[in-house]
Amino acid sequence: MAIIINLDVMMAKRKVGLTTLANDVDITLANLSILKNNKAKAIRLSTLDAICRSLNCQPGDILEYVADEEIQE
Repeated sequence: MAIIINLDVMMAKRKVGLTTLANDVDITLANLSILKNNKAKAIRLSTLDAICRSLNCQPGDILEYVADEEIQE
């Protein structure tokens, strides 16, 4: 997939742990972990809004477009 979720990077920059963010966003640890580990196939805009509000960042700080040919998995 060409959209990369850099939630782990932003969490590290803000020094926010998984449990704290999950509580702030009102999302399960399992679902937040899926986002954090870039395994999600979709994200609700309301969830993205809550994450950005909690981490005081922009959606572009979390989501990144990378062309398929540039992705090395």
